[in-house]
Amino acid sequence: QVQLAESGGGLVQPGGSLRLSCAGSGTAFEVATINWYRQAPGKERELVAAITGGGVTNYADFVKGRFTIPRDNAIKTVYLEMNSLKPEDTAVYYCNTEFLGDYWGQGTQVTVSS
Repeated sequence: QVQLAESGGGLVQPGGSLRLSCAGSGTAFEVATINWYRQAPGKERELVAAITGGGVTNYADFVKGRFTIPRDNAIKTVYLEMNSLKPEDTAVYYCNTEFLGDYWGQGTQVTVSS
């Protein structure tokens, strides 16, 4: 079983930066593909970025060049580093894995506003 817990959300001005953390636990976290999703009010949940156990990354077009998704397997944590934030990035951000099941964290709110 895998457990995920997000942290690091908050209020930031447009153009600012935030780093979200997804702390994992459980067997073989280091080989699991970890996804970051987000859901804005009134919108469907959408994939933001993903990283495989081997470090291969994938980004949605709307965050390419602004967000990165590094991981530190020694502490079972995947990050979402967000730069040049826009008001449309406002959402609840979730981490997820489909390794040995479908697991989600509780989400962390990101608000981009002046």
